[in-house]
Amino acid sequence: MRPIRMSLLLACLAALAAAAPPNPRVVVATEKGDIVVEIDLAGAPVTAANFLRYVDAGLYDGSTFHRTVTLANQPGNAVKIEVIQGGQLDGDREFPPIAHETTRATGLRHLDGTISMARSAPGTAASSFFFCVGDQPELDFGGRRNPDGQGFAAFGRIVSGADVVRAIQALPAEGQALTPPVRILSVRRLERKPNDKPIG
Repeated sequence: MRPIRMSLLLACLAALAAAAPPNPRVVVATEKGDIVVEIDLAGAPVTAANFLRYVDAGLYDGSTFHRTVTLANQPGNAVKIEVIQGGQLDGDREFPPIAHETTRATGLRHLDGTISMARSAPGTAASSFFFCVGDQPELDFGGRRNPDGQGFAAFGRIVSGADVVRAIQALPAEGQALTPPVRILSVRRLERKPNDKPIG
């Protein structure tokens, strides 16, 4: 009898897993090309929901990627990273900042193509986000890029368009400021197809 109960339990769990909605995907349409991103709503619910409310409100439309960080343009920092940053909005167009979800809590990591929230102190993340170019472990919890050791809040990963991110990172800049910034035309949710494979 026990093997039958165990089989039924496993079948029910499998059915529940299959019924769970897939993580949403968005397309970040820029003047340099499109970046498709899977948002890990299950893994980082607070941070992902924050990003999606900006998407759903259309607030990223017309914003820019304004910052590129390369190995060559951060001479004053011993801990090097490579990212592009965008989505910075005027204060009156931002929602209140959110609680900081560490990578220790979410289990996510700053791998190549990860999308994560920019911040100053923990609990100050609002609209600005960045994409990792290459693996960036120093941005994880316990990493040395931010002296507080709390890392940054990763919440998804690129599905396609990593070449666009790398192209933006390589554009002309004054210091870390892209000159000119790269326009974000729109950020929209994509309809998931049944045969879409999850990332990871």
